[in-house]
Amino acid sequence: MSSLKSSVPTQSYFASCPKGLETLLLEELKTLGADNAKETVAGVYFDGPLEMAYRSCLWSRLANRILMPLATVTCRNVDELYSGVKSIEWDRHLSLDGTFAIDFSGSLPGLKHDNFAALKAKDAIADYFTALMGRRPNVDRVTPSVRINIRVSKGQLVTSIDMSGDSLHRRGYRQSGGAAPLKENLAAAILLRADWPGMAAKGGVLLDPMCGSGTLLIEGALMMADIAPGLLRTHWGFSGWLGHDEILWQSLLEEATARRDAASQRQWPEIRGYDASPQSIDIADENIDAAGLTGRVRVIRKELARFAKPTHAVIDQGLVVTNPPYGERLGDEASLIHLYRNLGQTLRREFEGWSAAVFTGNPDLGKQMGLRSNRQYQLFNGAIASKLLTFKVEPEFFVNDPSRSAEAPAADEASRGGSLTMEMLPAGAQMFANRLRKNRKQLQKWLKKNEISCFRLYDADMPEYAVAVDYYEGWVHVAEYAAPSTVKLEAAEQRLQEVMAAIPVALDIDPKFVVLKQRSRQKGTSQYRKHDDSNEFFEVREGQAKLLVNVKDYIDTGLFLDHRPVRLHIAEKAKGNRFLNLFCYTATASVQAALAGATFTDSVDLSATYLEWANKNLALNGFSDTAHRTIRADVLEWIKTCDNLYDLILLDPPTFSNSKKMTDTLDVQRDHVQLIKDSMNVLSRDGLLIFSNNQRKFELDGDALTMFDIENKTDWSIDKDFQRSRKIHHCYFIRHNKK
Repeated sequence: MSSLKSSVPTQSYFASCPKGLETLLLEELKTLGADNAKETVAGVYFDGPLEMAYRSCLWSRLANRILMPLATVTCRNVDELYSGVKSIEWDRHLSLDGTFAIDFSGSLPGLKHDNFAALKAKDAIADYFTALMGRRPNVDRVTPSVRINIRVSKGQLVTSIDMSGDSLHRRGYRQSGGAAPLKENLAAAILLRADWPGMAAKGGVLLDPMCGSGTLLIEGALMMADIAPGLLRTHWGFSGWLGHDEILWQSLLEEATARRDAASQRQWPEIRGYDASPQSIDIADENIDAAGLTGRVRVIRKELARFAKPTHAVIDQGLVVTNPPYGERLGDEASLIHLYRNLGQTLRREFEGWSAAVFTGNPDLGKQMGLRSNRQYQLFNGAIASKLLTFKVEPEFFVNDPSRSAEAPAADEASRGGSLTMEMLPAGAQMFANRLRKNRKQLQKWLKKNEISCFRLYDADMPEYAVAVDYYEGWVHVAEYAAPSTVKLEAAEQRLQEVMAAIPVALDIDPKFVVLKQRSRQKGTSQYRKHDDSNEFFEVREGQAKLLVNVKDYIDTGLFLDHRPVRLHIAEKAKGNRFLNLFCYTATASVQAALAGATFTDSVDLSATYLEWANKNLALNGFSDTAHRTIRADVLEWIKTCDNLYDLILLDPPTFSNSKKMTDTLDVQRDHVQLIKDSMNVLSRDGLLIFSNNQRKFELDGDALTMFDIENKTDWSIDKDFQRSRKIHHCYFIRHNKK
């Protein structure tokens, strides 16, 4: 083919790109040798010889297309569009035996469909050839010899040859993208903004804790190794163009190949990714292999909960970069708040001194990380306006931990019991305050030894003060038991006032952190009924787990403190086991099992409210729904059709339930035999079923369950802070009878 290089040594070009990448693209093109580069919206104009166009196609990590304008004319209607396109000498660019396709963008008066404008342009080219040669080239919309770009803007028609053909972001290594994949040139922009090239030059590490199909990792490797992003592509827009210089193009390919080969001889930094989804890891492995980076880029299936600094090598610095789900793309935003929070906590704990970059379509989620970003960049992920947040993981950028409620008391605050003193309290309140202090002193050593921060402090120790007082890391939850009919309402009200006056003084806390709830026998769905709409969740710890508590909105707080020994026992036994949580409530036991290394967990409940809470708890600890599912279903029906097998099961039904969504009512005394039998049907031969309930008068029907090995563990399951009320619940370990 003939070359136009000698006759037209310099040509004007336009490189298009996603919005937000223009400045980066400008600098990239200058580095590649562009002349007169000028930034505009969604692209850069530049000049250079044909070699510059080829080099841009081969080496640009940011551009979508490289366009070579052929003509710019005035265009006010479709007739002028037709004449403007037809006026070009198309036989200099397109062979009669070749094919072409039209890409149209812009607007014209009276034009309703882009397809009509593209058709008029196609007719203009066809009519040009027919008039000149008696026949015309064919149209091929998929792989044309020449792709023609036509744009009308502000009364100007620009007709260009698309030198790239397919969009340059399609490098050729992506075998499949998985859910909502990040485009390659956007990934490159993220890495450039996060200064990955600078970090790589110092031997830094690149880690992605939620790597998906591996795009950030692959682009980071190509960038670090000086590998041209276009080397894997097999089709170019200029290949069938009559001005194509094959010798020049081959020389550029040989240069790029030599630079790639040289990279294989150098020492590579650690480039590693993790994802909870086995499907994503499989896709990432395929993409890495297709990019020729096997052994250089590694991906491992791992939950965010397990993300930590690699320990197999001495690593002083690096970049943690990721594109987490952000509501528009995947998942429930309420849960994602806690996923971002977990990421921030991990960065502060594990990666001090490193850099981090988080690309998100919901910047408000980034605020949950407890880190102040040092830079923010506006970018677009397709049509989604997004932001790149970059961080220096240094103590000076740490902000208040958002895991605690905005109203939560600080750990070092003391003596905030208001203006009252012990001497100023009424006699009854003084008596109650003294009992609280006595109980706290008796528990103090035990709490410290066992690292317990949430506990029951008082449970109707004195009959005249019929309340339960629970302490949640600075908050106090007071549940008033329904007074007996023999107690006058006025007397009950007086004693309750004494309780509420005594607690701030006895515990040295501000009265606003003391929350009172009337408590009576639960029936049906009343346990789900809201008492407030504060939506205030704060984080507490139990063992390894971080759990969300809400002391204001519901009768219960989201964490049943009396089941602490059972949850911690599940944490001891769950490693490598399949765990099922029936009537899971907020899935606190599932969190303990997941943290302990359960193969997977399934958590079943009928309440959408509590399952949403469960998802928040799991996300807060870095777990996705890939291996840790929450299932909304009537347990009574679900368990009968379950076809999974589990090694560890927690069965903790309510005393009674008659939800409208249930096909039948539940009475734990009446129904426990069938519930246990159904649960044992999905328990592995060597597995353990933990059956618990809080029906104070409950009696296990042992005669109906003789086929199982049953051990009463009630005494064991009641911790020191609940021993004043030993009928708080019943607990049994049930196994298959080995006889």
